[in-house]
Amino acid sequence: MRLRFSLFTKILLWFFLNLIVLGAALLLLFNRQFRLEAGYRLESVASLMAVELRSASQAEREAILKRYSETYQVEFLLYLNNGVKVAGREMALPNEVMGGIIAPVGPPAAPPRRDDPPPRFDEAGRPVPPEPAGNPPPRPRVITLKTTDPMRYWAIVRVPVFEPDRPEPLRGSLVVVSDSISGHGLFFDPQPWLMILLVVLTLSVLFWLPFVRHITRILTQMTTATEQIAEEKFDVRVAAQRSDELGRLGRAINHLAERLSGFVSGQRRFLGDISHELNSPLARAQVALSILEERVDAAQRPYVEDVQEEIRLMSNLVSELLTYSKAGLKSSAVRLEPVPLRPLAQQIIEREAEPDTSISLEIEESLSAMASPGLLSRALANLIRNAVRYAGTAGPITVAAVRQGAQISLSVSDCGPGVPDGEMSRLFDPFYRLEPDRARHTGGTGLGLAIVKTCVEACQGTVTASNRLPHGLEITVRLKAASVG
Repeated sequence: MRLRFSLFTKILLWFFLNLIVLGAALLLLFNRQFRLEAGYRLESVASLMAVELRSASQAEREAILKRYSETYQVEFLLYLNNGVKVAGREMALPNEVMGGIIAPVGPPAAPPRRDDPPPRFDEAGRPVPPEPAGNPPPRPRVITLKTTDPMRYWAIVRVPVFEPDRPEPLRGSLVVVSDSISGHGLFFDPQPWLMILLVVLTLSVLFWLPFVRHITRILTQMTTATEQIAEEKFDVRVAAQRSDELGRLGRAINHLAERLSGFVSGQRRFLGDISHELNSPLARAQVALSILEERVDAAQRPYVEDVQEEIRLMSNLVSELLTYSKAGLKSSAVRLEPVPLRPLAQQIIEREAEPDTSISLEIEESLSAMASPGLLSRALANLIRNAVRYAGTAGPITVAAVRQGAQISLSVSDCGPGVPDGEMSRLFDPFYRLEPDRARHTGGTGLGLAIVKTCVEACQGTVTASNRLPHGLEITVRLKAASVG
C-alpha cells in the first residue's frame, strides 16, 4: 500500500531533511573544531604540568596530578612511552590506550647528513641529545580515543619526564581520562555549539513554518472551494489577490465557478421555460384525445389509449422538469421552518405504498427538521417511490430518523440489489439511470434523485447514498434540527 502524505507533511519532511543536512555539516565542523580546541587546551595544560613536574619528587608528582584532577574533574596519569606508569592512580588501561602511549612519536628520524655534528656521549657512555636549533621544538602531539564498556574518553599528550638521576628528559605521555565527551570543559566547551544549534533551529522554524502554513492554508481553501463547486455550490469564492501562481489559480477557480453557475442556471431556466411552454399543448392534446376516444369505434380505441399513455408520460416528464428547475433556481429564497418528520413521513407512506410492499416507520414524534414542507415532502416522496419501485418486493423498506447533535439524519433503506460502487457518484445526476434503455416498464425519467438532491440542498441540507450489507441501498438526508421548546 502506497503511503500518501499531505503537502504540509511533505514540506515539513523536507524541512527536517534540510535540518539533518545542516546538522551533519555542523557536526563535521564541530569535529574539526573539537580536535583543534581540545588539542590547544590539552597542550596548554600539559605544558603547565610539565613545568611543575620537572623538579618534583614522586610524592609531589602524585599531589600535582591529584590537584589537577580535582580542578578539571578528570583523571590525570603520567606514563613513559614504554608503558611504565610514573604517577597517578592505579588503573588498567585499555589496549588501544596503551597502544597510543607506546606508539612512536612524530615522523621517523631522518638519516644523518655529512654536515651533522658528530654524536656526543656523557661519562657513562650514554648519548647526549644535540643542542636545539634556533627554532623552538614542535608542539607535542595529542591523541584522542574513545573506549566502551564503560564509556570513556581519553587524551594522550606527549610530555618530557625528568628523572633526578638523568640530565636529559625521557619521553613520556600525560594520559587524561573522562566519562564526559567534553571532559567537563577541558576538551571543549559545548555551550557555544548548543547556542549555535538552538539559534539555527529557531531561525529555521520561524522562517519556514509561517511560509508552509500560509501556502497549505491557501491550497486547503482552494480544495474546499472546488469540492463545493463540484456539489453545485457556485457562489463560493477564493482569495485571488496574490500575484503569483496561487493567485492565478484562485482567479481561475472563481472564473470557473461563475461560468458554471451561468451554465447551470441557464440550463435550469431553459428547462423551466420549455416545461412551462409544453404544459399548455399537452393539456390540449389530452383534452382532444379524450374527445376522440368517445367518438372512435372499439377497434380504434387501443390506438388512442396508447397515445394517451405517451401523452401522460410526457406530461409527467414536463412536470418533473419544471419541479427540478424551480427547486434549483429558487433555492436561495426558500423559507425554512420546523417540520415534524413523523406525520410527514406517515402521510407519504400511505400515499406511495403498494399492497405487496412492507414499509416500517422508525421516527420519534418529537423529531423536527428545519426545511420547506413542500420541498421536503417532494424529496421524501421520491425516495420512498424509488424504493418501492426497485426493491418493494425484496424485503421491508425502512424510513428512519435520528438526531445527531445539531442535525437530523433521515434515511430510507431497502433490501434491493443496491448500486454498483462505480455508479454511486452519478446517482444524483439529472437524467441518469442505471438501465441503459428508457422503456416504459423500467422506471421513470432519471430525474427523481436529482430532484431529491435539489430539494434537499434548497433546504440547506445534504443527501448521500451508500450500499447496505449484505445487500440493499440506503439514502440519507441530513438537515438542521429544529430547536426544542
